[in-house]
Amino acid sequence: MERQLRWYDYLTINIYWFALTTRSQVLSPLIVPVLVQRFVGDAVKGAYVGRIRLWALMAAVLMQAAMGMLSDRSTSRWGRRRPFIVIGTLGELAIFALIGAGAALEGMTGYWVLFGLYTLSMIASNTAHAATQGLIPDLVPEDQRGRFSGVKALLELPVPLIFSSFVVAKMVEVGDIWGALIVLMAVMVVCAAITMFAPERQSLKRPTDSTAQSLLRLALMTAAFTVIILGAGAVVSAVLRSIAHLSDGLASMLIVVAGVAGMAVAILAGVWICVSISLGSDLRQHHSFVWWVVTRLAFLAAATNLATFMIYYLQERFSGFAGEKAAGPAAKIMMFVGIFIMVTAVPSGWLADRFGKRLLVGLSGAIAAVGISVILLIPVMPAMYAGGSLIGAAMGLFYSANWALGTEIVPQDEAGRYFGLSNIAGAGAGAIGAYLGGPIGDQYGYVVLFVIYGAMFLLSILALIGVKENSTLA
Repeated sequence: MERQLRWYDYLTINIYWFALTTRSQVLSPLIVPVLVQRFVGDAVKGAYVGRIRLWALMAAVLMQAAMGMLSDRSTSRWGRRRPFIVIGTLGELAIFALIGAGAALEGMTGYWVLFGLYTLSMIASNTAHAATQGLIPDLVPEDQRGRFSGVKALLELPVPLIFSSFVVAKMVEVGDIWGALIVLMAVMVVCAAITMFAPERQSLKRPTDSTAQSLLRLALMTAAFTVIILGAGAVVSAVLRSIAHLSDGLASMLIVVAGVAGMAVAILAGVWICVSISLGSDLRQHHSFVWWVVTRLAFLAAATNLATFMIYYLQERFSGFAGEKAAGPAAKIMMFVGIFIMVTAVPSGWLADRFGKRLLVGLSGAIAAVGISVILLIPVMPAMYAGGSLIGAAMGLFYSANWALGTEIVPQDEAGRYFGLSNIAGAGAGAIGAYLGGPIGDQYGYVVLFVIYGAMFLLSILALIGVKENSTLA
């Protein structure tokens, strides 16, 4: 830094989060489920969404970690992070155009084209995402990170959720996929342009370790995580087959237990093995970082996939929401989520600085569990909005406090590398929750699946036991 931060740096440092979340809220819960259902039909839609999410998100895990590390090492005259944001944005623009063209296809041809393009979109998106994660640790003094993280949370969740609900969802609801994608392209361009004014300068620090060796570790990490998720999915699928002859009530109870256990094992084993591969002997010094990722992964495995499968949940619970008609109500629920994220995100940054990050992260898991209980127990639309509001309030607390907690835990001179690794939680959440959960939703219903997601919120609280604040500062 060569100058003091100014008021508009809250925007330049954080605005690209608006683009990233708008992209994810348009593609993952709206366009991808609608197109997959159109291509493969109702009977296996959840399983096919799970497959597309697994492989695309494993590409995201690898790319975000790799690009975070490479941006740490960048000595570009344009700064460490900004070149990666530009490259990722340009890639996304081309891919969105191809997705629009591919929406006119039919059957499995359409599905596989979407599969490939969505995976490429994850690669481009995470090139920019990894660099964006390094801006706060690079540019913001430690005593201001709670406030900057609060603004990040505001731009990362409530604002794009509300924008997507009011602007984009209406297009998807009436089948205007092209219109939704054009709006998304405009958002990406504008946000990338504003980010170019972030006050970063050329870094002259040279890496001391082998880039090739580090990239190999990341590839092994991603392969290991994929094998763990595939193994957990195979076990859950075996349970589904073995209990098919039982009564619906007993079978539903058993599959909830199996689903919770499968996701919990995938989360714990996936994080510990992947971080061990990536960090090697450095792991011994960063146990708090590992448990921080576990907490983040458990919470996001629920929150991310509630949005992914909300269209299918509404189709199951409400007979009037067949096909694409569910996109509008699903987006409206997400709007309530966004509004209440907005209510809690910025004050939670101040509260995190004042009362401690761990307390707020734990509270967020409890509130989210109550919110999903309301959605499950009261099957009327006003209750959907009320439950979504509680989950939104919890997410506002979580995103702000959890990220601020992470900025304390990661080594400051390797923030891009460590936050890139934390995408085990961001991308892994979608992969675990969708790949294991999609077949459960197809066979036993999305009510059962949402019960499992509620248990993941509670698991995120338990994982906080291993997290210590200021662990790298002691």
